[in-house]
Amino acid sequence: VVGDFHQHLGRIPTEGRRLVAFLGGTIGNLVPAERHRFLTELRETMHAEDHLLIGVDLVKDPATIVAAYDDSAGVTAAFNRNVLEVINNELDADFVPESFAHVARWNDEQRWIEMRLRAEGAQRVEVRALGLEVTFAPGEELLTEISAKFTPEALVTELRRAGFALDATWGLIEGEFALALAHRVEKTARWP
Repeated sequence: VVGDFHQHLGRIPTEGRRLVAFLGGTIGNLVPAERHRFLTELRETMHAEDHLLIGVDLVKDPATIVAAYDDSAGVTAAFNRNVLEVINNELDADFVPESFAHVARWNDEQRWIEMRLRAEGAQRVEVRALGLEVTFAPGEELLTEISAKFTPEALVTELRRAGFALDATWGLIEGEFALALAHRVEKTARWP
């Protein structure tokens, strides 16, 4: 099945016992409400004997996280500016990616890293496919991505709220990245 996990979960084959793998920390690119919706919708496609294997990036020293998203080689900056190239190509826009500086900022309240692009000067951009004109003041920032990090407790809570029970984890002791194995639980009076 080739599809978008926001739209095509119902296309996943349902026969037999299944392991649904959602790896690479992709869950962290969703805001909490989107994560809950995705996990809840996924749960609805699963049977009692099915399992979910999910990968998450763990909360660690903010300086370490920022350094990972603002590497000295500029790899992440190029990746971030590529968003503007994609908009140019797909939506007939005229962004000048070099006119935007890459910014990586830790948001302690949300426990996520924010990748942004900061206008290096006043800019006017046309997005012709949408009939849209966008202006940026010098220093104005465009949020391009978030990447949430999880504590073990937050991971368990999010899974529980979506109707999953945790079976096992790997990587929590190392504190960098974790895998969690969970199964669907039936609704009870105590299930939120």
